[in-house]
Amino acid sequence: MLSRMSDLRTPEAKIQTRSAMVDLVAESRAAGNRVVFTNGAFDILHIGHVTYLDFARRQGDALIVGLNSDASVKRYKGENRPIVPEQERALMLASLECVDYVVIFDEDEPRDLIAELLPSVLVKGKDWAHYVSGRDVVEANGGEVVLADFVDARSTTDVIRKVVEVYGPPKETTE
Repeated sequence: MLSRMSDLRTPEAKIQTRSAMVDLVAESRAAGNRVVFTNGAFDILHIGHVTYLDFARRQGDALIVGLNSDASVKRYKGENRPIVPEQERALMLASLECVDYVVIFDEDEPRDLIAELLPSVLVKGKDWAHYVSGRDVVEANGGEVVLADFVDARSTTDVIRKVVEVYGPPKETTE
């Protein structure tokens, strides 16, 4: 477990800056802890996300979640995403027991953040087996990459599709 963990049990305190996260991981690594890192947009949190994060946490002593900023989600998923703003997504993730820290990053992929943190374990879903950003950095530093099973039919896109199916597209308003 990261050394300052006992002081950081409120969700707000679990959301850290990049530079603070680098220091916390270095301290934890020096203490012999196994730090796990994963990342994603985590837009409209659902059971697939929670199952995945719980799996990731069980791979080590502490789980850090790299969260794509709103700007990086827009670049990757399109102008209408994210549905939930980054600070709200970060707070929801930090509220989960299995998540020890959340750090927001603005790049399109987390390779640079992973290179700064140098986690012992990098976890990604098997749906990303073809390309795991930061794999080379983690493995070159003696760490390992673990691929998690994908929870079928559980995605943010599926949730959005279901909401539109049930409630229809947004109605135009006139003022």
